[in-house]
Amino acid sequence: MKLIKILTLVLSLTICGDAISQVNYFDNAKEIYFQFELESTDEINALSRIISIDNVIDGRIVKAYANAKEFNAFLEKGVEYTVLQHPGTLIRNPRMLDQVNIREITEWDFYPTYDAYLDMMEQFVNDYPDLCEIHHIGYTYEEREIIALKISDNVGEEENEPEFFYTSSMHGDETTGYVLMLRFIDYLLSNYGDDPRITNMINEIEIYINPLANPDGTYASGNNSVYGATRNNAHLVDLNRNFPDPEDGPHPDGNPWQIETIAFMDFAEQHNLVMSANIHGGAEVCNYPWDTWPRLAADDDWWIFVCSEYAYTVHANSIGTNYMTGFNNGITNGYAWYTISGGRQDYHTYFHQGREFTLEISNTKLLPASQLPAHWDYNYRSFLNYLEQVLYGVRGVIIDDSSGDPIKAEVYILNHEEDSSWVYSHLAPGNYHRVIYEGTYDIRYSAPGYYPQVFEDVEVDNYSTVVLNVQLVPQFSGFAEQTVSSVKVFPNPVSSNYFQLTSAVGIEKVRLIDISGKLVLAQEFADEERVFINVAHLPANTYVVQVYTGGVVETVKVKIL
Repeated sequence: MKLIKILTLVLSLTICGDAISQVNYFDNAKEIYFQFELESTDEINALSRIISIDNVIDGRIVKAYANAKEFNAFLEKGVEYTVLQHPGTLIRNPRMLDQVNIREITEWDFYPTYDAYLDMMEQFVNDYPDLCEIHHIGYTYEEREIIALKISDNVGEEENEPEFFYTSSMHGDETTGYVLMLRFIDYLLSNYGDDPRITNMINEIEIYINPLANPDGTYASGNNSVYGATRNNAHLVDLNRNFPDPEDGPHPDGNPWQIETIAFMDFAEQHNLVMSANIHGGAEVCNYPWDTWPRLAADDDWWIFVCSEYAYTVHANSIGTNYMTGFNNGITNGYAWYTISGGRQDYHTYFHQGREFTLEISNTKLLPASQLPAHWDYNYRSFLNYLEQVLYGVRGVIIDDSSGDPIKAEVYILNHEEDSSWVYSHLAPGNYHRVIYEGTYDIRYSAPGYYPQVFEDVEVDNYSTVVLNVQLVPQFSGFAEQTVSSVKVFPNPVSSNYFQLTSAVGIEKVRLIDISGKLVLAQEFADEERVFINVAHLPANTYVVQVYTGGVVETVKVKIL
């Protein structure tokens, strides 16, 4: 990674932690960017709980962000550091456009103002009303909109198709992906009907693209420029440390969920996002799960396969540039690089059984606008490749054998699944999509109140699709075991410290009862729609969960592995 030039003023002095009283870094800044060096991975990992680590170079050189509270906690460790120029100020006058007609753009060598961004998204809808629509995800603290564009051939319908999500710039000063995602939207829409591959993707996938996840950070200095962009949101919180974590619980950073975090959590719950990618900057690498713990994902071979495909395609289209050639030739397991808690990648992958990786797309966070076209050329074919992977693996529809109605059922690959890697069918239309690396698998389909079915020796090849439509036979004596629809629990089974319960009615109390009838856990809540239950102290077994919600008691079963 390119070293950022150190300020030559007093701020650039290497200082021991106890000398902070000599300089107030936060008089004119919301956050600072700094560097230090440690030889121990354990020390680096411990500090990642205190500050927002941005990069670890050669396993010892650390670059990080901190707000005033975080920096004071860092100073208590007595680590020598050097303050660096903030990445959001590297270019004094980035090329900005306030009025953009998409049909007249040729080079995409600019950053849009905030208003121009909104206008561009509206223009896509106006120009292609049959192919796209705007989905409102939420608002920020400064009342900017968080929006995504849905692209599909039947855009107003929910079809038997996998849902895919590209999102960028949840760190507001990492802006390369912001412009590239706008261009990718235009590329998909303008090539529909002419390019058979793109036409097939839009016909067969429900595509969601959110170019700007943290507009308050990106436009921290005002709506007319990305100069002065900040990593954090308007409340000085790193959004990519603010999500519930499978190992470290609902608030791993010690902050309440931010309004942006809640908006994206709600978006994930409203959809069945089979695959996604979260685009960042500051390095050039495909970072795949897990970030929070050292054990590998059940689908580690699939992750290596799809991330290598991304990187190798980039290499073929960036010859002579050394682009994305670091790490393990352009890919890395997240924990092997450095660990974080509260990242959205692990949240989506664990709590929603999706497949999300973090794409670090440029060493320089605020690129000169003139370099954006080159980065587009390096990456757009890889954008397509990763998007297309959502069509492969095993897919189908699961219905009730008697009524023909769709069922929410578990799709579980025997002797393979762990850490919430299994998937569920989605209501409606009861469709499921299980991406997986090539091999021969035994797949079990099950739902409360139904006899399970196992399909043995299912052969799956890379770049191919196996369609298995399943009809589950009801166990008429077992209907009382079905999960009440107003309460959702995931993951289930539980293979980590926490599981999540959601209810639109509001949860007042939760009780867990073991198979002997003993009460093993009781918690009260203030009519919360989303709660996380810590079961780290409970032995592996099946438990009855009583959920007090809306004046009634609803019962679900949870299996702890």
